[in-house]
Amino acid sequence: MSEKQPYVTIDIQNEVGYIEFFHPAHNSLPGDVLAKLAQTITDAGTNDAIKVVVLKSGGDRTFCAGASFEELININDAATGKVFFSGFANVINAMRKCPKFIIGRIQGKTVGGGVGLAAATDYCMASKFAAIKLSELNIGIGPFVVGPAIERKMGLSAMSQIAIDANTFYPAEWAKQKGLFTQVYENTEELDGAVKTTAEHLCTYNIEAMLEMKKVFWQGTDHWDALLAERAATSGKLVLSDFTKEKLKTYK
Repeated sequence: MSEKQPYVTIDIQNEVGYIEFFHPAHNSLPGDVLAKLAQTITDAGTNDAIKVVVLKSGGDRTFCAGASFEELININDAATGKVFFSGFANVINAMRKCPKFIIGRIQGKTVGGGVGLAAATDYCMASKFAAIKLSELNIGIGPFVVGPAIERKMGLSAMSQIAIDANTFYPAEWAKQKGLFTQVYENTEELDGAVKTTAEHLCTYNIEAMLEMKKVFWQGTDHWDALLAERAATSGKLVLSDFTKEKLKTYK
């Protein structure tokens, strides 16, 4: 697969569906890639050839740099803003509703929406290069859409810490201590070996038992369709502020 063009692919091996996304801008995801990712996750949930899903990204050192900056700069009205910020909401909801366990494979740094994707997996494995950051406050918005997923996995204390400290990358080991990552590996090769072993072992379990466990894990989140839409609207309004418009100019 060329690493110059954005893509979302799914590769089924030994009953594991490996969903991979890529964008040349540090895996920052525009709306069309997010929409395809959400649909691919939904389709994997109904594909009888797949028992377990792995979510991964292309490239070496960045899992996901969040939402597309190019699209963010071009938002000029609240409705467009809501649609833009709904991109990650739709992926998180697709992951939440997927009837199969989703394993996260986080090989490198992850920012903003990417932290939300990691938090929405059911079992998340990382390399030591997988530092995390919530940078939204820097540009006058906040991690509103991804906040519920991060808070659910790491707790309000950890989520609020990284949301307020918006300039700092927190190391993978810290994220493990806070419950985001299950294990942290020395390099990508070790990570990939462990992901493969874990996913294929899960395929030997009763798929109905895993479905019932997934329901338990996500109990109390049935309102997230509405909640994340509200959060997207909040971000969509804030991105129109003079503060954010001026901040974005400095990044152009």
